[in-house]
Amino acid sequence: MKEQLYSIPVNDAFDADCECPVCNMYQKLQNDAIDFVMGASYMEDDVRMETDKIGFCSAHLPLMYKNQNRLGLGLMMLTYMDKQMKTLEKLSKEKAKKPSLFGRGDNSDPVFAYTEEQQNSCYVCNRMAHHYERYLATIFYLYGSDSVFRDKFARAKGFCLKHYGELHKLAGSSLSSKYLDEFSNTLNRIMVENFKRVRDDLEWFTDKFDYRNADADWKNSKDALIRAIQKTNSLFVEDAANKKK
Repeated sequence: MKEQLYSIPVNDAFDADCECPVCNMYQKLQNDAIDFVMGASYMEDDVRMETDKIGFCSAHLPLMYKNQNRLGLGLMMLTYMDKQMKTLEKLSKEKAKKPSLFGRGDNSDPVFAYTEEQQNSCYVCNRMAHHYERYLATIFYLYGSDSVFRDKFARAKGFCLKHYGELHKLAGSSLSSKYLDEFSNTLNRIMVENFKRVRDDLEWFTDKFDYRNADADWKNSKDALIRAIQKTNSLFVEDAANKKK
């Protein structure tokens, strides 16, 4: 079964001390995809044909720039811009279709339609998509077949809002009736408990800025803002203070 191939990275993510194991898996997938694109693959014709056609989203392009392979990124952007220039020159000569008498029908502008499509197109996202779906499927596969993983799942620190929603939605079609209620109850419990834990840590983080609490212990709140951002928005924020150490 395909899910068995992904059991190691899924188990590793749930073994990690993190606020969302799915974010952990997604981050690893993203890093691997960017390393692939910015490695020697950018010189391969089939990869370049795809990147010229699909391009990159606004989320992944800055990460590619941060990779430091400026020559590789420059070459990819050069051929991508050449492809876009030819396409836009052609589309700019086409006229938008007029709406029908009652304002219905296709009145799309070809230039707008194409540029809008490009804004939602990304080679890195596409490369990650298949593996990400298999990771989610593996969570349910392991929950229904491995008692050790069920215990591990129950001890997790919950999930971010986005991935909590995805797991909640997929549970009904991914688990047998034998485990569905147990999974849903556990998922809801660990989500609520840990969301409240981070929320309470964040409250103390803000209270520490009150001069009356200047000498009080930080408890578990020093990184509460970073954890709150991940819980609510699935974002990893680099701790500038720790980076300087």
